[in-house]
Amino acid sequence: MSERGGGGPFDGILARGGVAEQVSDVAWVRAMLDVESALAAARSRTGSIEPAAATAIALACHAEDLDIATLGLDAAATGNPVVPLDRALTAAIGDATVAGQVHRGATSQDVLDTAAMLVAHRALAPLLEDLVAAADAAAALADAHRGTLMAGRTLLQQALPITFGLKAAGWMTALDASAIRLDAIRTTRLAVQLGGATGTLASLGEEGIAVLGAFAQELGLAEPTLAWHADRTRVGELAGALGVAAGAIGKVARDVILLAQTEVGEVHEGTPGRGGSSTLPHKRNPIAAVSAVACAERAPGLVASLLASMVQEHERAAGSWHAEWRPFGDLLETVGSAAAWLRDCLGHLEVDAAKMRSNLDLTGGLLLAERITTALSPSLGRLGAHELVEAATRDVPAAGRSFRDALAARPEIAAHLDADEIDRLLDPAGYLGSADAFIERALGRRKKGPGSP
Repeated sequence: MSERGGGGPFDGILARGGVAEQVSDVAWVRAMLDVESALAAARSRTGSIEPAAATAIALACHAEDLDIATLGLDAAATGNPVVPLDRALTAAIGDATVAGQVHRGATSQDVLDTAAMLVAHRALAPLLEDLVAAADAAAALADAHRGTLMAGRTLLQQALPITFGLKAAGWMTALDASAIRLDAIRTTRLAVQLGGATGTLASLGEEGIAVLGAFAQELGLAEPTLAWHADRTRVGELAGALGVAAGAIGKVARDVILLAQTEVGEVHEGTPGRGGSSTLPHKRNPIAAVSAVACAERAPGLVASLLASMVQEHERAAGSWHAEWRPFGDLLETVGSAAAWLRDCLGHLEVDAAKMRSNLDLTGGLLLAERITTALSPSLGRLGAHELVEAATRDVPAAGRSFRDALAARPEIAAHLDADEIDRLLDPAGYLGSADAFIERALGRRKKGPGSP
């Protein structure tokens, strides 16, 4: 089976991992051939055709001399590649009686829709492997860094102390949720399509339902209640789940990029020989995280294309179905690539705990202002304490003093908090709330498996 072209200049970045091979031109044609073979086998199981005819069709479907470029060019005459594919199969079989059984009962959309589900089922295997591996790496980071203090940041500003373990646990839960959702769709929602021209399977007579069931069993896909030619909820659900997974992956990768900035320097990608610049010898760019973001950010537009194509006319669509073909494979490829890059990124991530602590100390304790306010509230009231502590924070840059000294210099505060108590309250390790409990809960539920309460 020949294929036009080869790996492109961007494929090393945008087509990383095992998914790309599963959505290639060869993979699509292989899936269509597998569908035609499975249909013949299903009809043989239900007595519609002789076993020998089904075997001959299966042998033709395993031929490797189809030219994909020619197939694509010939598809222009009929609006889809199934018609020229079946012509090639018919010619390969030779026996007119057997050849007449090729594609019997199906319409072109049945073959292409089922092939799409088969492609998705096969592509989701390596995608889920990479996604789960990335979540595993995040879980290991969460467990190893339960006590690694760092600044929690909101609106890109330091807010309150957290631990890196808590951040990694957040990454883990989002990745796990995405994997669980995609696995459920792979198991229950990727269904064969078999309805004939208008969803009645009229050409198969009374055997239509039996053939449908056998067809699903042959391919290992779900059996739908009825044909879903113009009901594209299955495609929409897969697109939505892939889009959510891309968002979860992109968020983690973006965090890594921000933490790896020169001025922050709290994490580094540890993959040797990667991250250099074409002009700057000193650069060590977080290439895996950057590439994961690049792939993830392609997903929303592809999701939108698939969702927009859901509005279809009557029993079979004029154009909207055709519009799905490219974005369907592209979405699987780009999310699969993002997952592969994130697996690489988190699997080699180096954490600089000392730099996290020094960055946490940059403001001289200002991150603990909320804790001081809470301690003063019983005596001064919440608003009064807030205004007083806020005024003390303004004294820090103005007077060139530490936050501790600014607090101690205010008699209204010193009357309620002595120097030792201020020192205790300004220790970030004492103001982590339920961070460790949250980490333990997240890791514990993960060990119990999907669906744990």
